[in-house]
Amino acid sequence: MKVGHVAFWQLYNKLQVNLDKNQSEGKFNLNKAFVLKYILFFLDELKDTVSLQQNWDPSTKFKSQIVSSNNFSSLTEDVKVSALVRSMGEILYMCGSNGRAVIATLSILGNDIQHSEEISKDEVITKALEGLSIESALDLHKVLRVETYTSQASVLKRLEALMPLFNSRIGALLFLISALLSRGLDLIQADRDDPSLPLVTAPFGHASQEVVNLLLCGHAVSNVFDGRMDLGGGMFLKGVSHNVEVGFLTLLESLNFCKVGQYLKCPKWPIWVVGSESHYTVLFALNTSVQNENELEERESQLRKAFDAQDNSGGGGFISVEGFHQVLRETNVKLPQEKLEHLCSTGYIVWSEFWQVILDLDKSLGGLKDSSGLMGKKVFDLYHFNGIAKSDRNGSQVNFGVDSPLQRPRLTKLQVSVPPRWTPEEFMADATISSASSRTESSDKDTEVSKPEPSQHAPLVDCIRTRWPRATCSWLGDPPSIV
Repeated sequence: MKVGHVAFWQLYNKLQVNLDKNQSEGKFNLNKAFVLKYILFFLDELKDTVSLQQNWDPSTKFKSQIVSSNNFSSLTEDVKVSALVRSMGEILYMCGSNGRAVIATLSILGNDIQHSEEISKDEVITKALEGLSIESALDLHKVLRVETYTSQASVLKRLEALMPLFNSRIGALLFLISALLSRGLDLIQADRDDPSLPLVTAPFGHASQEVVNLLLCGHAVSNVFDGRMDLGGGMFLKGVSHNVEVGFLTLLESLNFCKVGQYLKCPKWPIWVVGSESHYTVLFALNTSVQNENELEERESQLRKAFDAQDNSGGGGFISVEGFHQVLRETNVKLPQEKLEHLCSTGYIVWSEFWQVILDLDKSLGGLKDSSGLMGKKVFDLYHFNGIAKSDRNGSQVNFGVDSPLQRPRLTKLQVSVPPRWTPEEFMADATISSASSRTESSDKDTEVSKPEPSQHAPLVDCIRTRWPRATCSWLGDPPSIV
């Protein structure tokens, strides 16, 4: 079906990128996060291709065996394609409010791209794209066609047939257009805080946060915090409004440029798209238990969510006295009068100061003070994947008689240690105790509360700490790269 000329002018103006310059690797890193979801947690369903096409449901309860980290290479090509098709279908239906999916294709392919015995689908695509150049909205309007589906089985079947096209040099952009049209251009513009800005920026084709959020939560909102921020006078900034399947972390939060909300930090599955200055990578765990919270962590999440709901500073971490009293009521915190007066003395309350008071407040009053001193150290493994080829010092190749580093995508295993929830002051004071004096302590408490392991640092660690504060990380070999 051909879409109206005016609508495509609007679409093209928002996508300020030349099709010939499209880089599929960068844009499909968002899709890879959903692919990992199916490979890690729905492998049984992927192996049953008949069930995949006939009985697909994105909310299917987890029942698959977890694939081990060193077993990805054993996956068959059919399983990989099924994971990609299913993830693309889920994203498009999510953008279409789980009621429809729109697939963008090209009229130059004809009515079908089914291959014969003499020529493959890839060859059909390559030949059709020879000489294709999109320099204007009119050029795009001439060749772009869209198909709307309400049957999930039909869209999966069509996506599978079009996979050679989506694997071509314009595949990522066609998928982005499909997602935008699945949501609907009017709703896309209504989602955004400033509809005049481009969704994809020239000359490198970097996706805006609206595009990232569209592919992660189905809405093209401009911000990563939870809910809406009331600026007064009927003006709002829009953030993520519901739980998501796959999450998002960003280096910008560690630099205090933004505040990612709990919806994106705590997704249903332990998989996160990681944003850097120029690129998206993927962080994931093999087991959902990495997100399990103990009693104290649940309490902290409750307090933080209530505090953030009153934070109208754009993620600055402070609230008004009126908002603070609302937080205390919602979370059933009973502060002694002198502490309450001290916190409210400046006219606003900073999260870090409130948190210090909570850590020193008895549990019976709604605080987190733990007389045992054991605040729940956690140790677990995360994996980080960067699809752009990087030098690998652990491997080398012979080039004209000279060893040179291999260039290949990098998968890094990280051991993450989250220390007990003592206060920063206690943590620093404890860190200065000499190893000799530490050995003289023989109580069970000192045996159980161990110090963080020797750590390594990379920008990815700063991103991980936005999810697990004060986490330390270690790995073997080359450091993980988020660029």
